[in-house]
Amino acid sequence: MTRLLNITLSPPWLIARLPGLFRIAGWSLNRPGLTIADTVAWLEVRDADLPLGVDPLDLLNRRLAEQGLDNAAGLMTARDVRRFCVAASADESIRAESLVTLGLTNGSILDEQGQPSGPVGAFPVGTINLLVALSEPLGDGALLEALALAATARTAALLAEGGRIVGTGTDCILVACPPAARGQDYAGLHTAIGRHLTKAVYRAVRQARHEWETENASLLRQIGLA
Repeated sequence: MTRLLNITLSPPWLIARLPGLFRIAGWSLNRPGLTIADTVAWLEVRDADLPLGVDPLDLLNRRLAEQGLDNAAGLMTARDVRRFCVAASADESIRAESLVTLGLTNGSILDEQGQPSGPVGAFPVGTINLLVALSEPLGDGALLEALALAATARTAALLAEGGRIVGTGTDCILVACPPAARGQDYAGLHTAIGRHLTKAVYRAVRQARHEWETENASLLRQIGLA
């Protein structure tokens, strides 16, 4: 099947263009909730970009406008955008693609009572920004179900092979699908679209986690997570 994400890397920007206007569910900083867009843009930032008193949303909107990306769903990360990871899962009729940047210095661990503790490390603050693009139109309920499933697969990839971090305090997840008069009613684990979504997210996040852990092995040893 045709690729869904056209990815352009031009630091500090990582830009993912969809095949057209897609329905997007998630909590991007500038377009939260349910929205319609054909582009998702990551902006890499540093501490100097966000001194005390600077509104992150205002900064993001200004930078998007400067790039002609006013209508894009915008994400911000301290992660080097060159370290993005992608994965896909498909058959002859359905395709899911996942794009992620991942840093875990803002990660949290749940104790035995389910209470999150963290962050686990030092600045720059890390986060997980995840986009999943689907080839199939989904109804509102199914789109929200897909968003929950993407979060589940993200967390499963973080906990695999003895991982303890369940996410960060600033994660953002977006799920995009084509518009249609009537989309699929369900997108859970027992559906084909749900299975492809899960595979794509799990593979991308697992790879991104592996790369980040390799780069930050000394930090993980210092805090007892290696």
